[in-house]
Amino acid sequence: MYAVIETGSKQYKVEKGDIIDIELVEKKPGEKFDFEKILLVADKNDVRIGTPLVQDAKVTGEVLSLKKGRKLVAFFYRRRKDSKRKVGHRQKYLSVRISDISAK
Repeated sequence: MYAVIETGSKQYKVEKGDIIDIELVEKKPGEKFDFEKILLVADKNDVRIGTPLVQDAKVTGEVLSLKKGRKLVAFFYRRRKDSKRKVGHRQKYLSVRISDISAK
């Protein structure tokens, strides 16, 4: 059984036991996390596609850890103006293990 979920404006195809990195949410390691937007649930013979969300479906995960992504650097340069600017950013992620997928 697998599901397609949406969190943080991104969509993920998940199965039980998968570990995914999602954008930071106010949860601590060890806490349970219920995904609210479930777009599709598929079993061997049955596929349920939401319009826009699947009713009575539930995907539960457990927060494993907080991670930081790689550093992204943006460099702005204006030629012949003696103007340049360098900025960086590191996105924070939560690592989540999918513990259960259920659809009634």
